[in-house]
Amino acid sequence: MAGQTVILVGESQRHFARSLIDQAPAGAVVNVRKAKRTVDQNAKMWAMLSDISRAAPEGRLWTTDTWKAAFMHALGHEIMWQPGLNGQPFPAGFRTSRLDKEQMADLITLIQEYGDRHGVEWTAPEVAA
Repeated sequence: MAGQTVILVGESQRHFARSLIDQAPAGAVVNVRKAKRTVDQNAKMWAMLSDISRAAPEGRLWTTDTWKAAFMHALGHEIMWQPGLNGQPFPAGFRTSRLDKEQMADLITLIQEYGDRHGVEWTAPEVAA
C-alpha cells in the first residue's frame, strides 16, 4: 500500500480516508494535521518582505530573511541564532514552510500592519488595497 494524502474538503474525502484506514495493515501510521501554508501565501509574504526591506522603516537596513525572522519572533515562534562560518550569527530554527494556513495568515497580517504603520508602499496590488 503506497502512501496516500487526502485533503478533507468534503464528506467524500472523509469517506475515502476512512476506507484507507480500514484497508491499512497493522502498524500503519496515520497523520492528521492542518493544511500547510499555500504557495500564494508564501509568494505574498516574500513580496511584502521585499517591500519592507526596500523601505527600511525606522532606518533598519535589514535583508528580507532578517525581517522574516523578526516577524516570526514577534508572533512568538522560536528563532535560534547560530554562529555562521564567518562568525556572524544567522537565524535558524522555525521556518515558514512549517506554518499552517492560519499561522501564515497571522504572519501576513502582522507584516501588513507593521508596513502600513511605517508608510511602506506595497508593490503587490492585493496588499495595497
